[in-house]
Amino acid sequence: MLGYVTMGTNDLERARAFYAQLLATIGATELMRMPDEEANGFTLYGTGWGQPGIAVTRPYDGQPADRGNGHMAAIVVDERAKVDALHARALALGGSCEGPAGVRGEEGEQAFYAAYFRDPDGNKLCAFRIGPA
Repeated sequence: MLGYVTMGTNDLERARAFYAQLLATIGATELMRMPDEEANGFTLYGTGWGQPGIAVTRPYDGQPADRGNGHMAAIVVDERAKVDALHARALALGGSCEGPAGVRGEEGEQAFYAAYFRDPDGNKLCAFRIGPA
């Protein structure tokens, strides 16, 4: 499936600081940083090689980054407490709330517990866990 998703930014240093601190909440670190001049500052975060990651970069075409309406990256975690922690950390780092943590649908073996937020550039993310409390 997906190897990584890319989030466009107009402020690379702010985006790097946001994602480094946010994703550290679930044990992710910076895995790769390409030169700003050659690769638009492409910086990849993840929990390890071979696992899905999130990258930040200035747009390749040189145009301003603009959030996509209907686009979202979803981060799967193994505990509801981590959903809560990611959402709270995102807001503390300057993100905005797009939907507080909670169960969407019904409780049970396939319960969908999620929280939604935007990064400082307006990119939408979701943290979620499937399963009972």
